[in-house]
Amino acid sequence: MKNKILTIIILVLLFCIFASFVYSYKSKYEVIDVMSADMLVLDFNRNGVADNNETVCIYGVDSFEPEPDKDYSSKLKLSKNDMINLWYLGREYGQKILLNKNVSYKFYPSTSSKCTQVSIQIDGTDYANLLSNSGFGLRNGKALNPDKFKQNLEISKKLNLVVLNHHSNKYHTLECEYGNMAHDKIIIPFKQLPKGMKPCHFCHAVKDKKHPANKNTTILTGTSPALKLFGGDIAIYKFDYTKQLKPNSYCSTDVCKLVVNNINNAKESIDIAIYGYEDIPAITSALKNAHSKGVNIRFVYDETPDITKNFYKSNDIIKNLSIQSQSDRFSPDSAKLMHNKFWIFDKSKVITGSMNFSKSGLSGYDVNDVVVLNSREIAELYEAEFEQMLNGKFHSAKIRHNLPNKFILGISEIEVYFSPQYKSSKRIVELINNAESYIYVPTFLITHKDITEALIKAKKRNIDVKIIIDANSVNTRNTKHKLLRENGVLLKAENYAGKLHSKTMIIDDEYLIIGSMNFSNSGENKNDENLLVIKNPNFAKNYKQFFLYLWNIIPDKYLKYSPKAESFDSIGSCNDGVDNNFDGKIDLGDDGCKNRK
Repeated sequence: MKNKILTIIILVLLFCIFASFVYSYKSKYEVIDVMSADMLVLDFNRNGVADNNETVCIYGVDSFEPEPDKDYSSKLKLSKNDMINLWYLGREYGQKILLNKNVSYKFYPSTSSKCTQVSIQIDGTDYANLLSNSGFGLRNGKALNPDKFKQNLEISKKLNLVVLNHHSNKYHTLECEYGNMAHDKIIIPFKQLPKGMKPCHFCHAVKDKKHPANKNTTILTGTSPALKLFGGDIAIYKFDYTKQLKPNSYCSTDVCKLVVNNINNAKESIDIAIYGYEDIPAITSALKNAHSKGVNIRFVYDETPDITKNFYKSNDIIKNLSIQSQSDRFSPDSAKLMHNKFWIFDKSKVITGSMNFSKSGLSGYDVNDVVVLNSREIAELYEAEFEQMLNGKFHSAKIRHNLPNKFILGISEIEVYFSPQYKSSKRIVELINNAESYIYVPTFLITHKDITEALIKAKKRNIDVKIIIDANSVNTRNTKHKLLRENGVLLKAENYAGKLHSKTMIIDDEYLIIGSMNFSNSGENKNDENLLVIKNPNFAKNYKQFFLYLWNIIPDKYLKYSPKAESFDSIGSCNDGVDNNFDGKIDLGDDGCKNRK
């Protein structure tokens, strides 16, 4: 009898301990994805990646999903389109409140196979209450706030959502079986469709003559060109930002995995010279492991005299793992930028290009180029540049190296230039002047006087000159986009949320110019930069196809006009959680996104 009583007491105590664990709020975790207003991903293992068993649902509250529940359809008398519209609007609501925020959670046992049931607190407020009052919260087939639900339904009907399939360059109705078969489909408002998209023949019985996609449009069929290309000891990676409408820290791209793999494989040294670092958990973890294995990490980065104004806030992560680090904070020219983006592994491999080591860079949200060079000779030249900066010599204090800057890697001829000591515009202008067929320029901006004049002269001698610049850059001081247009150069301002951040030229199926250096006076004569001139027909032809792919996606009206960087003109910019035009306002809080028509 005593044993039985003791067993019961132990069981009760264990239950109390379990209940205390279950119903107590846990430490804060980041919300790294919001799939619907009540379904999200909590980064339990803090690796920045959406892993198995990290999907959670809000306890006691439902919301609409992209695959609608028939039960809600019958009880609320809604069509499938209505429910998808409400899912889209509800997801926007959840993203605005939760995405990339740290929240605490309380676990609730559940038999649901869909996701783990939790309650969420953000800044001390119960998210379930917010969701219930928002008009997006549902329970047992009923809206928890009927009045706001009706308001949301009216707003959602104006979205005019379609299914966009980038693979086929077609858009579909929400019910279209062909549109929903695509694995890379996205659902967006009709007015945010890129130019060049055709209506699906099966779900659009009548050709849509009003849509700009059907008027005077050259369409590239098939998928975009290969985003990575190898040529022996050199590889080039590109990002197609039309498929990544929000930045993230998942490290799911080929480039992010490339960086992690090279960190993991480093035996002796990793030298890093980058503009700044935004914490990417997979890269941070790899650097910590390298440090623990005795790999020597050294770090050079940009820093303002007032460190509270630094653009990137996670530099200390790498600094604390480094045996030596240096910023340009105390250099005489500290107002100039240490704008490089290169890594050197074991003094034998260089990874460089235009990509910042940030969420927007590594996720493919921005257009960037990354070049991998397996060459001890090239690494030696980059090491010489790195050592100058590590020893406190930045910007005009640096000297030009005595080492050669021209190399052969297989069939590739490589030239390396560093700013400000190499004055690389002379070589760029020389290549422009020698062009015989075309010059295509996907670049963040153009403000350099000599490069601009050379491009105008090339156009006047009937060279096919096409330029794409970032939407923000039309407002850049000294921008030359108007001058180029006035002289007949075809120039488009891009219309996607992410930045067109590459600094590239493709010339005559022969040359590629790639690097961290913007085509500006500051890029050449003030900042610390590196630039590559690569002579390789295979690379040039591949990049030409990628450029034309982007060119045809951008509406022709942006040959004359320029979209606002944060507005419904720029696809995804009103729903990406990013201050795209740097005015302190985000998404629907920005003037360009307030009036949905």
